[in-house]
Amino acid sequence: MKVLVINLVYANDRRELQNEQLSFYGFDYEFLNAVSVDNIGLETYKQHYKDWQRPLKKTEVACYYSHRNAWQRVIDDNQPILILEDDALLSKHLVVLLPTLEKEKNADLINLENRGRKKFIAKKAKPIGHQSQMLRLYQDRTGAACYILWPSGAKKLLECEKQKGIALADAHITSCSSLKAYQIEPAAAIQLDYCEHYQIQNPANHQLAQSSVSSQFNYKGNWQFWLKRLVHQVKLGCRQLQLLPKTQRRYIDINPKDFYRQTD
Repeated sequence: MKVLVINLVYANDRRELQNEQLSFYGFDYEFLNAVSVDNIGLETYKQHYKDWQRPLKKTEVACYYSHRNAWQRVIDDNQPILILEDDALLSKHLVVLLPTLEKEKNADLINLENRGRKKFIAKKAKPIGHQSQMLRLYQDRTGAACYILWPSGAKKLLECEKQKGIALADAHITSCSSLKAYQIEPAAAIQLDYCEHYQIQNPANHQLAQSSVSSQFNYKGNWQFWLKRLVHQVKLGCRQLQLLPKTQRRYIDINPKDFYRQTD
């Protein structure tokens, strides 16, 4: 399976980390130049500033467009592609799981990442080898650092943009309810900023692990954004009630020792 790594051209340290990691595992990969804030003109920013539940920052719009370019690549190549952000840390099992996952005929997206949040997943899992399993993922696809996307899923994401506008990349994926998404367990990827959370040794420095896109301090906007958030929460609550009979809400397991450069 082709591997596409989203990377800003000047983020050399992250590019070097991915070169080391992906070469170590023997992946066939290429870099996709990320969209920078310099590429987001004023008109484009004004077009999307009010799309989400709070005002989007230029960095967030640029990140979305980076993923959007990857989605278009999936459509153009007409095959599933593993899409990585350049701060993704991978499990050693991913390379042996990909040939099996590539054969899936009934998926739009498979999420391989975990960010320490409970997810609504199917009660029954499908074993896929190497002590891993695949579960239908109904809600909370948090994180967009490592996922496999099929052309059918890419088309749905772009159609969702036409209907709803844009958001943070992972929030947009979550909001696209037509996606047939799955989750891999144990999680086969995390972002560097979650190494400490999972007690995983960070193979990079602390500065490299910091998000270049968002932070916990974000302007919430005026009453219009407040109303958007309220409507979203009501819809979210209704969807959760609908999901309860066929799902379970729990954390996704992870094996810290399986990750790149981990020592016993």
